[in-house]
Amino acid sequence: MTAPATLPQTPAPVSLPPDVVLDVRDLYVRFETKLGTVRAVNGVSLTVPRRRVLGVVGESGCGKSITAFAVMQLVPPPGRIAGGQITLRTREGRAVDVLALDRNSEAMREIRGRHVGMIFQEPMTALNPCYTIGNQIVEGILVHQTRDRKAAERQALEIMRRVGLPSPERLLRTYPHQLSGGMRQRAMIALALSCRPELLLADEPTTALDVTTQAQILDVMRDLQAEIGMSILLVTHNLGVVAQMCDEVVVMYLGRVVERASVDELFDDPKHPYTRALMRSIPRLGAGHRGRLHVIEGSVPGAYTQVSGCPFHPRCPAAMPGLCDVQEPQLRPTAGGAEVSCFLYHHPDGTPIAAGAVANGQAVPAEAASGPIAATTAPPAPGSNGSASEA
Repeated sequence: MTAPATLPQTPAPVSLPPDVVLDVRDLYVRFETKLGTVRAVNGVSLTVPRRRVLGVVGESGCGKSITAFAVMQLVPPPGRIAGGQITLRTREGRAVDVLALDRNSEAMREIRGRHVGMIFQEPMTALNPCYTIGNQIVEGILVHQTRDRKAAERQALEIMRRVGLPSPERLLRTYPHQLSGGMRQRAMIALALSCRPELLLADEPTTALDVTTQAQILDVMRDLQAEIGMSILLVTHNLGVVAQMCDEVVVMYLGRVVERASVDELFDDPKHPYTRALMRSIPRLGAGHRGRLHVIEGSVPGAYTQVSGCPFHPRCPAAMPGLCDVQEPQLRPTAGGAEVSCFLYHHPDGTPIAAGAVANGQAVPAEAASGPIAATTAPPAPGSNGSASEA
């Protein structure tokens, strides 16, 4: 076995509970370009408990993937992590301050291969086209698990079988371009799990796959999670995948967390107007072939656009002029245990609104505020600027 790289302990006063694998606090990611600064991630905080699945959802451009890349220090240039703290608990029980490590250091490479695995959104760009699938999986095992090539090949064959790749002995000598999309995705999962990491980052793992292959991939991930005992940070825009896979959910909009809840609470009683709009945009059985798909009017602001106040207020049917467009709400707990950043649930000074919620500047019954937003906004007229949610 290879000796693990020396990883620094997380400095005081930061602490990590024993049941937490990953803790991200106040993460900021910036891209400095000739056209200006792109604020991709704005103060995101999230926690992934041991043996649990945390889903991160939202439309494209909301900062989901960049948050996952930051955990691995893989933010592409000209991006940079401008602030925050990322703490990871290794399998030996050490708490590591990831951002204290040089992104090109041996210790960071140890983190990426041995402790954290990642399934990228497009395996064809993540797998090296110059090497066979077998070589790429075996190489990771040789670096992080054993120096015995025969043992590494046996371990590679076993993980390839576990992810459902047919004839793994033949695929050891197969190049990525010779595989179908579903098989490449399985090969990517095998590569990510070959060293049995404590944490798996899955960035849209089922995008562009047919529903049958998608279901098979999710089954493989769930089975391996139970077998290895790992945690998963699942980035997706597919709420069906969230309902099937996740224990907890973080909803992101424009680089910020707008709601955090258990998966049951999120689907039973979504709080934030953006979350409720995402839920309404899901196609439903029995709606009829003439039923119009609900959309979220407008679109996510452009990369260089700065929105004052609540980032969702330009698209929100419950936005309150003079408040939502001026002051940004903070993420605060609600009575049910969820956290939400919305003035429908908290006064500007942070005190909760217990008996009702604010709408149009007046208190209204809580049930009216928490119900579907369909009654507060009419469907966009044909030819309007409404854009369907990707959820």
